Amino acid sequence: MGWLEAIVLGIVQGLTEFLPVSSSAHQSIVGQLFFGGRDPGAAFTAVSQLGTETAVVVYFARDIGRIISHWARSLVGRVPRHDPDARMGWLVIIGSIPIGVLGLLFQDAIDTSLRNLWITVSMLAGFGIVLWVADRVARNRYELAQLTWVDGIALGFAQALALIPGVSRSGATIAGGLFLGYKREAATRYAFLLAIPAVFISGVFKLKDIPNDPNLAWGPTIVATVIAFAIGLAVIHWLLKYVSKHSFSVFVWYRLALAALVAGLLLGGVLQP
Repeated sequence: MGWLEAIVLGIVQGLTEFLPVSSSAHQSIVGQLFFGGRDPGAAFTAVSQLGTETAVVVYFARDIGRIISHWARSLVGRVPRHDPDARMGWLVIIGSIPIGVLGLLFQDAIDTSLRNLWITVSMLAGFGIVLWVADRVARNRYELAQLTWVDGIALGFAQALALIPGVSRSGATIAGGLFLGYKREAATRYAFLLAIPAVFISGVFKLKDIPNDPNLAWGPTIVATVIAFAIGLAVIHWLLKYVSKHSFSVFVWYRLALAALVAGLLLGGVLQP
């Protein structure tokens, strides 16, 4: 991977990680279109996501610090276990279990067969429709502080669907939250918080694959990760403001248009599955 490729893919990662459009799908498509038909691979995607997830930690630093503090103090009885922040700590931990278990069980498929672009096209279109339906039926009733244990676990399974490129980690979790009656901003915030353990564990786990991949190098990968962090920080700020006043329709249409475009490029032989 060259420096230009790393810069472009870092920008793509930063722009798409938090939007419900699937960053892994964009990494794969852009890599093939502009850089000799090469898929950057699961290792690069996972490591570059460390940049965007660090942006989440920075943006929500005060909330995360409070959640960790209250959760830890609740273990020794210094904070009631029903405290909202202590509960959120447990909800993030428990909600992260599905993606962790399924990620380990299907690791080989995630790195290989599931990165087929026809699967990506299907997921872009299919989950675009799911997001549209979720947005239409959403009651926008519940705040994040009202998240129940059952709903937290259900959203953990929704997040796990993002192991398939084209689904979108944030998109799946947000859609699940909307179906369960949570407000758009509440569902989006939980999607951000829930992703932290999964992305950091996955990214650190994949660090070992960088030296063994002939198409990757530490320098460009680090540059892509730093760029993804800077752009991701701005996108978080924008998205939380946007979803408080707007529906997800623009992302639905974008997903459908991108799916149609990629399908056409595949049929025309410009892209290879």
